[in-house]
Amino acid sequence: MKLTSICACLLLFTACNSTTTENANTFVCTGNPLIHNKFTADPAPMVSGDRLYLYVGHDEYYAGQDSAGGGKEFNITEWLCYSTADMHTWTDHGAVLRPGDFAWADTVTPKVGTAWAAQTVEKDGKFYYFVTCQGKQPYSGYAIGVAVSDSPTGPFKDAIGKPLICDTMTVNGPRGWWNDIDPTVLIDGDEQWLCWGNGTCFLAKLKPNMTELADSIRTLNVPKYIEGPWLSKYNDKYYLTYASIGERGEAIDYAIADKIDGEWKPQGQITGSAENSFTIHPGIIEFNDKWYLFYHNATLEIDGIKGAIGRRSVCVDELKYNEDGTIQFVTQTKEGIK
Repeated sequence: MKLTSICACLLLFTACNSTTTENANTFVCTGNPLIHNKFTADPAPMVSGDRLYLYVGHDEYYAGQDSAGGGKEFNITEWLCYSTADMHTWTDHGAVLRPGDFAWADTVTPKVGTAWAAQTVEKDGKFYYFVTCQGKQPYSGYAIGVAVSDSPTGPFKDAIGKPLICDTMTVNGPRGWWNDIDPTVLIDGDEQWLCWGNGTCFLAKLKPNMTELADSIRTLNVPKYIEGPWLSKYNDKYYLTYASIGERGEAIDYAIADKIDGEWKPQGQITGSAENSFTIHPGIIEFNDKWYLFYHNATLEIDGIKGAIGRRSVCVDELKYNEDGTIQFVTQTKEGIK
């Protein structure tokens, strides 16, 4: 029994490249990528109380993945949650939500997992998890659902029993049936805003219950937009950060507006393409008086399986603002947060 326990600890140490504590679910990471024992993607940070919670998709390897195409390079069957009080020691809360938790989600036809980008926000003591799933009839294509919990680590339950956004509600632009992915939500005083989209960037106001649209869906025209929007606010200005057309795949660009439903002024690039990854996904948050940019690359190797388009690894670097509110360029580092 003692030998088995020692071997398990050694394996955990090797997988995490971190210093473990008495709690097997707690680790200290010393650089990027942040998480070393799983492939993770599409980071979505949230602050509640004195902790930062990080929600990610779990990129999972399957035989034949490297020759797959058409979206099947990505195999995500669950969303994971991690948390920290100091950006140094992290707790692994495991899987907190899966597509199968939504009765309307198709977990059979696609043959691979389709739990794409998501974000959790807190309102009035409840936690709302906005997710991307493949819908089954009568909800064609990808759709956005919302789950709710009394705790940031779940259990989460489908809040409305149907998609909040589905293909019949949006125009079929450049990406057609997978327009409706990558939701981001900003709570701004007594208003709630939902933004999403691949190829087309959509924006809609939510009702206070967080599960219904308050008005019509509009589109935002920002340059080089691909997917992965992220809404944030700094010094009374609104920021739309998103995956954009870069030199070696996606980069991260942003725009600023005085009103969230007003004119968005492009500001250029925050950071360039991610190492070894075509995709990149921003998550911006303030925590303990500092701002951070979460993103993913594909540099991690686990048990001889190397990173790839569908095997990504979440990273984080500090983000800084200039006096005029623009964002300083973020250099992606291996050192991460010191």
